[in-house]
Amino acid sequence: MKGFHCVREQIMAEVKPSREEAFSLLKEYNKSEGLIKHALAVEAVMRYCARKRSEDEEKWGVIGLAHDLDYEQFPEQHCRKTEEILTCHNWPAEYIRAVMSHGWGICTDVEPQSELEKVLYTVDELVGLVVATALVRPSRSVLDMKANSVKKKWKEKSFAAGVNRDVIEKGTEMLGVELDEIIDDVIMGMREVAEEIGLKGNC
Repeated sequence: MKGFHCVREQIMAEVKPSREEAFSLLKEYNKSEGLIKHALAVEAVMRYCARKRSEDEEKWGVIGLAHDLDYEQFPEQHCRKTEEILTCHNWPAEYIRAVMSHGWGICTDVEPQSELEKVLYTVDELVGLVVATALVRPSRSVLDMKANSVKKKWKEKSFAAGVNRDVIEKGTEMLGVELDEIIDDVIMGMREVAEEIGLKGNC
């Protein structure tokens, strides 16, 4: 396992990270194709949701890309290690807090407060369910998927059992949206990177 050493001076000013910097960090700490595809999917969904809300697409996307930065190398310290890594790279406190909040109630006590944080908290788990649903469809694609396909699988508790449905429900309540709407948002966002995440299928 690769160790982690902070090489940046803590007195350096926070900088707004670019997408390229976030992706470089992601690849430095993650070699798993599955984890990288998940990060790309969450990034795309965050960007879609930001545009829908007239928010900062770049910020939302960068945070989505980096949200599971530590998961491959430090699963027992998930989110906490990311906080350490991003702090050492002088990421803004707002970005770090947002990343921490997606683990609320599971591995952190940072409750989602902003719209960005609530969306990330909700869609992280939902992306996993949409991926699993796509892979059992004849087309193996999100390009022809509708929300009702995911809703049917939602009711099958044994399907994608690792997806925390309670988190998704709690997230939709915080956002004040219906499950169908957020599922549709996730599908629409993932369609934009369908080829990169391996879900273009036969379409």
